[in-house]
Formats: sequence, C-alpha cells, structure tokens
Amino acid sequence: MRLFELLLFLSNIGLFALTFLLKKGRPRIPLFVASGIATLLLVIHWTVEGYRIQLFFPYCITIIFLATSGYSYFRKKGPKKIPRFLLGSVYTAIAIMLVVTAGLMYAFPVFNLPEPDGEFKIGMQTFHLVDRNREEVFDDAKDGKRELMVQVWYPVQAGTGKYAPFIPDTPILRYMAANYGLPEFTLQHLKYVSSHAYSGAEVSSAQTSYPLILANPGFGSSRFLHTSQAENLASHGYIVAVIDHTYNTFATEFPDGRITTSTTNDLFSPNDDYRTGRESRDKLGKVLTDDVAFVLDQFELIQSGQIPSPLKGRIDLGHVGVFGHSIGGATAYDASYDPRIAVGIDLDGGLYRLRDREDLQKPFLFINSESYFEELNRVINNRVYTDAELNRMGSTREWMDQVTEDKKLELERMRETVDEGGQILYIENTEHLNFADVQFISPVFKMLGITGKIDPERANSVINAYMLDFFDVYLKNQGGVLINGPDSRFPEVKFATSLIKYN
Repeated sequence: MRLFELLLFLSNIGLFALTFLLKKGRPRIPLFVASGIATLLLVIHWTVEGYRIQLFFPYCITIIFLATSGYSYFRKKGPKKIPRFLLGSVYTAIAIMLVVTAGLMYAFPVFNLPEPDGEFKIGMQTFHLVDRNREEVFDDAKDGKRELMVQVWYPVQAGTGKYAPFIPDTPILRYMAANYGLPEFTLQHLKYVSSHAYSGAEVSSAQTSYPLILANPGFGSSRFLHTSQAENLASHGYIVAVIDHTYNTFATEFPDGRITTSTTNDLFSPNDDYRTGRESRDKLGKVLTDDVAFVLDQFELIQSGQIPSPLKGRIDLGHVGVFGHSIGGATAYDASYDPRIAVGIDLDGGLYRLRDREDLQKPFLFINSESYFEELNRVINNRVYTDAELNRMGSTREWMDQVTEDKKLELERMRETVDEGGQILYIENTEHLNFADVQFISPVFKMLGITGKIDPERANSVINAYMLDFFDVYLKNQGGVLINGPDSRFPEVKFATSLIKYN
C-alpha cells in the first residue's frame, strides 16, 4: 500500500469521525480545515503516485466534504437542518464506501516485486522478432509470418534514471484482467508497479560474457509474469530472455500498437475426446518449441551485432539454459533436445510430444507444486479414481485412464533425466500459480486457493534459490548445494527423485 493513498484513506475516516464529534455545535472551521488537508493529500497522491479506480470512493468523499464544509464555512446564515433520515442515509453510504475501499485496497495492492539478491544491477531490453521462415498458424499475422516479443534482462554495473515499469505495455492490462475473470479496468493500477531493471543500460564489464537462459510463460500467461525470476537470475550474472509466445499469451502488444490475444484455446474444445486434445496440445507444443529454437537463432545474430543491442559480444552461447512454467515448462523440456541447450527446468508443467521423443540425455530439473506431485504420486501407486472423485472432477473413467497413461510416460521421461544429473522436487503448500508473478497481484488468490497456503514471497524465494543453484552447476560449474539433497533452510522443499525413479 502506497503512503499517500493510505494517508488519503485515513483522512477520509477522520472526516467521517469529525462529523460525529462536532455534531452538537457543528463548528465549521475544524471540518473545513480537515477537508482542506484531505484535498491536499488527494492532490499529492494524484501527482506523486497516480490515481487508481480502487480509490474512487475516497476521491468522491474528499471532494464532497470540501464542497459542503466550504459552503457551510463561507455562507452567512446558520446551517440548514437536514432531515434525520437523509443524514443517516448519507452516513451509512459513506461508511459502506469506506469499507468497500478498504477491501479493494487490500485485494488489489500496488505491490512491490521481490528484491533480486544477486550482486549485479539489472538492465532490460525488448526485441520484436519475425520468423520469415514460418507461417503463423494461430491467426492472421501482419504479413502471415510468426512474430514474437522477447524481453531480456541482463547484468549491468550501474543504471541511470528510474526503474522500468513491471508492465510497460499498459494497454494489455485490460486483457489481463479479463483473463482472470475481472472487469477490464480492475488491474490498471499495475502500471504503477516498478521492476528493478534499467532500460537499455550497458552490460556489466565484470565478465567478458554471460550464460543465456531462455524462459517460457504458461498457457494464457505473459512474459511480464516471470519478471521476478528473470531479474533474480540476471542479478546473479545471467542473460535471461522471456518469450511471449504470440496467441498463447493473454495479450501481446507489438511496436506498431497491434495487440494479439490468446487464440490457442480454440485448439481445445470441451467436446473433444482425449486423443484429439492430446494431438492439439502436441500441435501447440511444436510451435512453442520452434519459437525457442528461432529465438536462440536470433541471439546468435545479436551476439554478432547483426541485431543492434548492448548485448553484442557479451552472450556465452556455449552455456545456454531454458526454463518455463506450465506448458512453458513442457516447452523447456522439449526445447532441451536442441544440442545448443545444455540444461533445463520445468516449473509445474506436464509434458507434451511424449511419443515423438527419445531419452533426453542431459540434466533437467522438475519443480512441482504439491498438488501436481500428488497427481503423479497417485499414478506411481496405481491409485484408481473413485466414482465420487470422477463426478466431482466432471470427468469420465475413460478420460482419466488416458490421462494416467500419459502420466506414466511422463514419469518415464522424468526418471531418465535423473540418470543425467537431474532432480525432481515439489514444494509443500504450493499451487500451480505460485510459479509465476500472478501470485503477487492479489492476496485474494491465496484465500480462494488459486495459489497455495505458502506466502508468495517465500514461494518465490524458494523457487529462485533452486533454479539458480541448478543453473549454476551446469552453466557456471559452481554451486550445487541445494540440488544435492534436503536443506534445513528450505524445509518446504521435498525431494521426490528416489520415489519416482524406483517406483
């Protein structure tokens, strides 16, 4: 909660209280002065912090109190007597507005992203990339070719000016709200949330080059929702590129102002049988995997200077990693078959194209939510769904039998990675959305069970710590303390490697 919006809200409570404390004599001066103070706070808040829809009622209350107290103060005659019923109705309305405002401020805070804990400051650059060799298959693109927006975070020695905003493409905020079933104006306040990155800053000279990590958001997500993970890795000496997979995001804005939204959900009809749904998922997965390969191609051009960037000559293309969340995690796994990629991490994502792949002969880390691990554990122990469970899920036994079949293949793939130095973890009290920055948007998500019982900041710090340790081992030949086994600093992290490997 920001300082001046809090002071404005408290001043409204004070004004409301004064109308009772001064009720008998109705002195006009104290109320007029208090209204003036509240109005000053309103002006400062608008100027310094910026207005937002969640404070609409305090804005109205402040202006109304200033107008009525000013009129009462300057008029020569005594105040008119207001009917008790009307006065009571006004008091009740103000009290309701203040309570609603308190709820809105709590539910939709202007939050602070977690501070990166590495030694480097962070720079940021965004690229618009067009793959001239691929036709767009999900919608009509500008010229029919596959277009991507890619945001890159990297280490810098010093930054100047203000931090870049968390979400610089503010027109997409209305689509973001709609994606979570909210009115379009609800999340406009996120334009005030700051990142910890400086736009266009020079790369740090502390190292001649830095390993590259490619990142992939989940279905209907966005590159912005992995800012905290990208910033933390960049602060530890990595170049991190998060890919907006066009038409798989809730919205992507291009430099010419065009905004694309998610159309890939059209691939998954609720009337499809499971086999058709699997084929659709694989079709989408191939496009996402090809996106990663294309972006890696473009970084070779950035490295050589053919695409202008401060990153020219500073990318260690001999040490490349990949990670992703949800279907982006599956993309990370699938993309890891590219010989240019050394290591990968899947954040709570089931795999696709399982039948088209041989063993992945390189280290890979799976970090799962507790609920997803319970689903895997059910398959390991051959627990059959009861009729009551199937009814509750709205599923059929035939459908779940095919899900189980795919999960068994997935478990085989996971076991194979362990032999190459990989690990399989899960984090207690987490849910699927604890692996993206959406967990910071509203504490209501936690109350509704959309995110887990774990504190969002704690979930973020745990995930970042294990991701960093894993990448450090295979991209920098250092670290390795955390991924070797349980650590007392992170009791919520459970190693499931042996359970999955030997069952």
